[in-house]
Amino acid sequence: MDTHEGNASGLDLGPVAWQIRALAGSVDDDRLAGPTPCPDYAVRELLGHLLGLSAAFRDAAAKKLGPTTDTSPDSALPVLPADWRTALPPLLDELVAAWRSPAALEGMTRAGGVDLPGEVAGMVVRNELLVHGWDLARSTGQEFRADEASLRSSEAMLAPGDDDRSGADAIFGPPVPVPDDAPLLDRVIALSGRRPDWRPGD
Repeated sequence: MDTHEGNASGLDLGPVAWQIRALAGSVDDDRLAGPTPCPDYAVRELLGHLLGLSAAFRDAAAKKLGPTTDTSPDSALPVLPADWRTALPPLLDELVAAWRSPAALEGMTRAGGVDLPGEVAGMVVRNELLVHGWDLARSTGQEFRADEASLRSSEAMLAPGDDDRSGADAIFGPPVPVPDDAPLLDRVIALSGRRPDWRPGD
């Protein structure tokens, strides 16, 4: 599966990363304890996870392997630091810049304690940002507008029959049935094991 998208400048995570930055900037403190589509996460843990995965995949892009890339996301619930509002925007910018380098897609790297090819890591982080961006928007009553390139990449990675589907089930859960004519965003979210109509309180 091609993550280059026909250009020589690497992978552009900007559309989905910067939407997350805007969504996070609109999260009031009284929303932090609210539920999310991730059963183990409140909004604060979801934001903590976004911080952690952004740092991990920034370093994975640069092949800078160490604590950020070696730690499994399942090792402990994410802790949201007090400075998250100022820490997340530049971290997302660094993540975007790191994956725009063609070298990020070359060779092997590591994230979450798992060794994987750079191109696969690029698909994984793009999907993580898309799915968890939707989680954040839905949990905080905001609109999520995914770019088609990110949606198509996630659909290819999560679709049943793909070689990586068993790993996707382990991370996200089995797909949720939706009509064949459902919007692409709904189909991708359903492939990630979420109900596209999820709302807080469900």
